[in-house]
Amino acid sequence: MDGVLIIALFVGWMLDALWGDPECVPHPVVYFGKLISRGEALLNKGTHRMLKGALMAVTLIAGTYLFFYVLIQLLDSLSFGVSLLVQAALIFFGLAGKTLRKEVYDVFMALERSLDEGRRQVARIVGRDTMKLSENEVRKAALETLAENLSDGVVAPLFWLLILGVPGMMAYKMVNTLDSMIAYHSPRYLFFGRWAARIDDVANYIPARLTSFLMLLAVGRIDLIPFVLRFGKKHASPNSGYPEAALAGILDCRFGGPHDYFGEVFYKPYIGTNERILTLRDARCAVSINRRVEVISVLLVALSLLLM
Repeated sequence: MDGVLIIALFVGWMLDALWGDPECVPHPVVYFGKLISRGEALLNKGTHRMLKGALMAVTLIAGTYLFFYVLIQLLDSLSFGVSLLVQAALIFFGLAGKTLRKEVYDVFMALERSLDEGRRQVARIVGRDTMKLSENEVRKAALETLAENLSDGVVAPLFWLLILGVPGMMAYKMVNTLDSMIAYHSPRYLFFGRWAARIDDVANYIPARLTSFLMLLAVGRIDLIPFVLRFGKKHASPNSGYPEAALAGILDCRFGGPHDYFGEVFYKPYIGTNERILTLRDARCAVSINRRVEVISVLLVALSLLLM
């Protein structure tokens, strides 16, 4: 029922805006992670690892969708109020807007105190070795993460909520969790996590590009579309480069360059052209863009559901 879903959307969104990810409340993604860890330990060995990884990924994603679909259908038949509350709670868990903004802003505030503190703070949100980063590299890492995860943590979940309802949103969270846990170019995961990585690429293809457009729309810089199209495709990921390019264009800065992943250096293509020093003002601007895109996205989803 779209009426229930619209109300649940606004309730869940407001809960995320107020609380973020509460550490004291069990999060579905934690249980997703436990399922993935158990499956990986059981299957990621011996021969046919790519096939085993594909079967695990597809089973967990389809199983997640089916579980929440049956749950919501059952609740709809029993109680309007309970169904509304459960869907609102799941939407709350599916969004990561406030927590992301807070973590990124905390990086910049930590740098105001010391470089070491900034490095430790940014290590909470990136997967690279941060102990050798300069002050500006810490700032770049934080803003790159903010742009990329605006898609993963806000726009993409809302996109799949619109397409497939709350079960689709939860299935997307499973896709995203699989990608973050087993989609690595390492000997252990190179074959086993390949399908998880490809599914994540497909699931984020439209949301990533939509995110970049909404970022430009939020600040009235549609003229930067050619810039985003030029630099968005330079990223190693088929999706992450687009929101990063949008933010680089808006801030007139440059992302990318050499990254140290625990002893191994990877050279990420540069996104943008102006290699300048980033400031706290840039963080405030980026956080403001993030917040505006979230509001626009929620309103667009609600309007689309209403028109349906």
